[in-house]
Amino acid sequence: MCPFRTVWTPVTAEIAVAPMMDWTDRHCRVVHRRLNPALRLFTEMVTAKAVIHGDRERLLGFDAEEHPLVLQLGGADPKELAEASRIAAEWGYDEVNLNVGCPSDRVQGGSFGACLMREPGLVGECLAAMGDGGIPVSVKCRLGVDDQDTETALDAVADAAVAAGVSAIWVHARKAWLQGLSPAQNRDVPPLDYDRVHRLHARLDTFVGINGGIVDADGVRAQAAAVDGVMIGRAAYQRPGLLAELAGRGSFAERFAVARSMEEYARAWCDAGGRLAPVLKPLLGLFHGEPGARAFRRTLSEEGHRQEATPAVLAAALDRLEGEAARTAERAAQYAAETCAEGVWTAPAHAAPAHVADARDAGASAPAARETGRGSHTAPLAAE
Repeated sequence: MCPFRTVWTPVTAEIAVAPMMDWTDRHCRVVHRRLNPALRLFTEMVTAKAVIHGDRERLLGFDAEEHPLVLQLGGADPKELAEASRIAAEWGYDEVNLNVGCPSDRVQGGSFGACLMREPGLVGECLAAMGDGGIPVSVKCRLGVDDQDTETALDAVADAAVAAGVSAIWVHARKAWLQGLSPAQNRDVPPLDYDRVHRLHARLDTFVGINGGIVDADGVRAQAAAVDGVMIGRAAYQRPGLLAELAGRGSFAERFAVARSMEEYARAWCDAGGRLAPVLKPLLGLFHGEPGARAFRRTLSEEGHRQEATPAVLAAALDRLEGEAARTAERAAQYAAETCAEGVWTAPAHAAPAHVADARDAGASAPAARETGRGSHTAPLAAE
């Protein structure tokens, strides 16, 4: 016998997917939850004003399977944030989070986001007010902004947050430059300083999680050994299979089953009047590196964006991907038989792991209930 199978080891630390504008919408969160039942999911940032005055179904609607789910709020008015937090609790969110890290011009114009790194006292007032909603409150911040000293700036905001009674402090391990860098550049150009976050964790009893530049399982495991939680950003939508890998569910068959399960979800969404394209978007990178992945992405991107597109687009793309996986598995098995007969086994460049062939047999079971997380951060789950 000549086995060839990739083994994924689950990560047991608290893992979160960062709040990301234009990405972590309700469809993306459903995909991520089905890939990894233990994730802590965050919404895109929604301003407190929008929550109070806007279309709440469009801004706040979510599926029950997304729990535990955190609503990230933007704002700097304690009264507005308190009202938005009460509304979040009424809508069934498990937690609210204050954005103290976004450096965009629009956010700067409203004097919130990363601007608040300069006003730790106001941060504390906002967080304390958010606690009136009756659900846990957390904060996501930077190391500092512009020419601030990161030792004093981060400690000041963190201490204000602790005094306000937050359940967790998530730190993007970079400064934000409010002038001279775009939001995209602020995600890459300022240097990472993980050690600064580690020192904060060592100083505080409150849950401290880290974010920034963590793109693979090795990076997650390295940070999980140093802090209470790890937050994954762009890698979660560029290669969502990473989330499944961290749960020990990263085989092709398991990821394929999740994609198949989204057919029924897509039908329900489209039957209710929704468009198909947003449902397909979080699936684009799910089979990154697999045979047939490029054709799969092209089909979803080109055919799925048509106004008249139906969930049949996803079904057809998955059928083709499944066929390519089966052909690849057959080639791998043939190669294995030939090389094992010679007493040597070396995986050929074209051979996928043997388990790709069982994709058609994998069921799309509902995600299991989330186990409790590390530290004191875990909130009661509305789904339980």
